[in-house]
Amino acid sequence: MSVKTFVVAEDEVELSAIRAQGAGGQNVNKVSSAIHLRFDVRASSLPDWLKERLLRLGDQRVSKDGTVVIKAQQYRTQELNRADALARLQALIDEVGHTAKARRATKPTFGSKQRRLASKAKHSGTKAMRGKVDF
Repeated sequence: MSVKTFVVAEDEVELSAIRAQGAGGQNVNKVSSAIHLRFDVRASSLPDWLKERLLRLGDQRVSKDGTVVIKAQQYRTQELNRADALARLQALIDEVGHTAKARRATKPTFGSKQRRLASKAKHSGTKAMRGKVDF
């Protein structure tokens, strides 16, 4: 069974370069290598059921107005951070789009019942042999 993935169009994603936070010396102070990704769920071309799941998601990356905000600043280059932000957005959509297979209750087989009972009888016999010996 194949899993359907929903791909986000590039024109629906707003990417902006910002300066990264934290330690890093002169490079972090001069270069805008971090990426701020904004994705409007309501205006996207995703199916309606997927939009509803994204909006109902209790994730801090999804704001109240229906915008997914991802900040990528792990790498030193803007290109790697851009790819990381897009991959994280795709992972979020894939996670929400995945539906778990419904579990069907099953009964134990006749053979498994017999093996369980035989094991219990053997164990019981072993414990019974540990008792005191009466002459």
